Amino acid sequence: MALVADLPRNEDGIATALAVLTQRFGPRVETGQALREQHAHTTTWLRNQPPDAVIFPQSTEEVQEIVRICATHQTPIIPFGTGTSLEGHVNAPAGGISLDFSQMDKILAVHAEDMDVTIQPGVTRKALNTHLRDTGLFFPIDPGADASLGGMAATSASGTCAVRYGTMKDNVLALKAVLPSGEILTSAKRARKTSAGYDLTRLIVGSEGTLGLITELTLKLQGIPEATSAATCSFPSVEAACNAVIATFQYGLPVARIELLDALQVKACNAYSKLTLPETPLLLLEFHGTEAGVTEQAEVFGEIAGEYGGTGFTFTTREEERTKLWQARHDAYWAALQLRPGAQGISTDVCVPLSRLADCVGAAQDKLAELGFTAPVVGHVGDGNFHTLLLIDMDNPDEITKAEGFVGWLNDLAISMDGTCTGEHGIGQGKAKYLERELGPAAIEMMGAIKRGVDPLNIFNPGKMRLPG
Repeated sequence: MALVADLPRNEDGIATALAVLTQRFGPRVETGQALREQHAHTTTWLRNQPPDAVIFPQSTEEVQEIVRICATHQTPIIPFGTGTSLEGHVNAPAGGISLDFSQMDKILAVHAEDMDVTIQPGVTRKALNTHLRDTGLFFPIDPGADASLGGMAATSASGTCAVRYGTMKDNVLALKAVLPSGEILTSAKRARKTSAGYDLTRLIVGSEGTLGLITELTLKLQGIPEATSAATCSFPSVEAACNAVIATFQYGLPVARIELLDALQVKACNAYSKLTLPETPLLLLEFHGTEAGVTEQAEVFGEIAGEYGGTGFTFTTREEERTKLWQARHDAYWAALQLRPGAQGISTDVCVPLSRLADCVGAAQDKLAELGFTAPVVGHVGDGNFHTLLLIDMDNPDEITKAEGFVGWLNDLAISMDGTCTGEHGIGQGKAKYLERELGPAAIEMMGAIKRGVDPLNIFNPGKMRLPG
């Protein structure tokens, strides 16, 4: 396991806070070992650092009360959504209390005429879209996992639809958050734009629970398109596929999703999802619009792809066929694990300007081959964002060391290309050491000043992003 440092524990404060919380909330405070470990991390290779207890609040007022008790006794609080984050965001390196928001799962108000919705943070994206179906609206951000929307906001999640609809930063209109003081922050109103002061909404979105605990979100919605088409096209190389993507955007084609799967990932998806795609680099696309529009868009893309060596171009508007393709994409992680049974998948992401994507992916594939790793590549290539999934024997220290070295090398490569060490996973613990390399000491010090000003006791998700205290 990768080493993650423990932080100093306030043993007496934690014990006292836990006693007070147990007296107040009774059976909603749980201390079982298995539950505590599950509320540390579930999908990362970082060492598990469980909290001392898990508590399940049901309202903003209860979150306030919990925060005030923990602040009084200087006890850390780690917010928890569904546990799908990838960089150790929910680990508890100083112990403390995990706040599980799963019981705050109410949809508070749907404003169909304004195309927005207000929810509690425990609502998952699938539950929200099921609720919205009869309104003709949907929430488009799709990170693959059925994550909680509070967690998605905290980590500024995005996913396959970001190329058209943006990320969580673009789709949160307003929020309420409990601050470390116990006060409630209202970041904005429901208006679609504002020039009223600092942009507190986007300060909280992506802050990974280090500044405030989100208890309400107001989200932008989109109209469900009249028609949808999905398309696939194979390419002789990753470079050719990336060049086709660049040409597609230069043409102005309104793509809703455009995903790259390298040859190894296509092979894995074929086996796992019972597909028969050519096992060469593949682009998987989706178009939204009218019946005529989505057909035209797909056909235009087919013409563009042909100019870059694209072959086997097909598209469909049939829901069953589209669903099968996108389910295969969302199952890419599980499919990849079958390439090396018994191995653990270590996922990392970087994002670069689109013009550097082919160089970055190609260099990553060359490095992986040099190191002898089995590691398929998938990417939200319309954003210049891609993931490698290293399949690692976690009982082999040499493999772990080499894998950590590769992750560091890839992050540095992306930064050298004017990119970022994380397009959507966030910083957490796993990428903390790359943040200063990317942004420089002045930016880190400013983040640290904000953290110190808002959370002087450092009780909100301590140890994440490695901000100066």
